[in-house]
Amino acid sequence: MYQRRDFYRHARYVHGWLSAFAFITLLFFSVTGLLLNHPEWFEPAKNEATSTLVLPDTVLKSIKQQENPSDTILNYVRQQQTVVGRYQSSEVMDNEVMIRLESPAGSTDIFVSTDTGDTEITQNPASTVSLLNDLHRGKNSGLAWSWLIDISAIIFIVLSLAGYILFLSIKTRLVTHLVLTAISLAMIILLIWSAV
Repeated sequence: MYQRRDFYRHARYVHGWLSAFAFITLLFFSVTGLLLNHPEWFEPAKNEATSTLVLPDTVLKSIKQQENPSDTILNYVRQQQTVVGRYQSSEVMDNEVMIRLESPAGSTDIFVSTDTGDTEITQNPASTVSLLNDLHRGKNSGLAWSWLIDISAIIFIVLSLAGYILFLSIKTRLVTHLVLTAISLAMIILLIWSAV
């Protein structure tokens, strides 16, 4: 008897302790999930901007001696101007280097001619809605945000299980609660079946 009471008391504590963090993150992922589900509600961002610069001879000479000079080019470009995104990929073809930067804040493409040093930088900053959507998906968001998504998911699972245990602990309504559980499960399976 005491063990059961202790078990339910601990379930209430877990549910209470995790609720504040879960409320904030669940609200964030619910709102951004709604935005993801309705992209037609907002105009896509059209903020693309292109700028040019010429690499100095010292940098040009240095990159000609490297198999993949992306880091050297990127370091120089970042010294000259602010660019959006983190390094995603690069490609060296003939006398041209292409670098792609991406983050939830937007993307940048850098094209460099290793013959002349001519550099074209095209930036496409994200709108507020696309920024939130990319954070929701965890797209190009970095390790810290990926950890937040994983931790949030684990907390939601623990919180849901603790809440469900409390839900089932009311003996006078156990049959009703089990029926509601079965109906909810059947509805979700039916919706999954209709979606695929």
